[in-house]
Amino acid sequence: MLELTQIQKDILYALITLYKKKDGSIKGEEIAELINRNPGTVRNQMQALRALGLVEGVPGPKGGYKPTVKAYELLSITKPEESVRVPVVVNGKLIDASAEEISLPSLSHPTACIARVRIVGDLKLIEPGDEVIIGPTPVNELMVWGKVTGRDDTANYILISINKIFALPKDTVEDHMSSPIITVSAEQTVREAAKVLAENEIHCAPVKKGDSFVGLLCLMQVAKALAEDRLDAYVREYMIPKVVFVEKTTKIREAMRIMREENVRTLIVTDSGEPTGVITAHRILTELGPEQIKK
Repeated sequence: MLELTQIQKDILYALITLYKKKDGSIKGEEIAELINRNPGTVRNQMQALRALGLVEGVPGPKGGYKPTVKAYELLSITKPEESVRVPVVVNGKLIDASAEEISLPSLSHPTACIARVRIVGDLKLIEPGDEVIIGPTPVNELMVWGKVTGRDDTANYILISINKIFALPKDTVEDHMSSPIITVSAEQTVREAAKVLAENEIHCAPVKKGDSFVGLLCLMQVAKALAEDRLDAYVREYMIPKVVFVEKTTKIREAMRIMREENVRTLIVTDSGEPTGVITAHRILTELGPEQIKK
């Protein structure tokens, strides 16, 4: 097996990270910036990596470098055309990285459960002490919550002290949505809309203007209006002006991905395009998760 120096490993990991993101040749300067090295050092090392068959040069003004199949095999990283991105959330923020491998070396330990997670991406975005969420994974839809206890830059691993772990149900949003849809009007006052939320014991409601859905009003917006002493302002002044629709056949895992990417916690469920229900992040995490999630 080839033995690479640390700088060569750093360059390869950076090249693969950038190549997965860009899907095109990567310039030495881009790699140097990512790993905080001199561009000349990167270019010199690239000659050695090319000689080892780990890197290919791409000629022309838009040229640069790209990793070979041998590079993916050496680092045990799935090739882009075969991989599915596994999200990594650090301190509540989705970062530009993917979990490539999760192992549980301390599964039988009576007092601790540690996960070892190999990351494809900029490992320097993750520090010991950070709260992380890994997943869901593509096959078993596993999600892991925990705190980073260590980082190994030489092999792109982080160590996580696991707080909770479970597999998302393979159900669709139709199986767990709330129906019929409880809405508030854009022309109601926030005070009136807050009464609707309270009477129905819900955290958030879609906002309608005529027959159209135009936003979301949640407890956070009500609290903001209260803090500003404007409960008699119109809902349209405080609502989140964004609505995201998903078809009823959407899997729970996919719904969570959409919520994360769209930065919303409520989705309107449709049946052949017709709104028919609502699914929320609160419902998914508190009603579909195991007991340690519900507490």
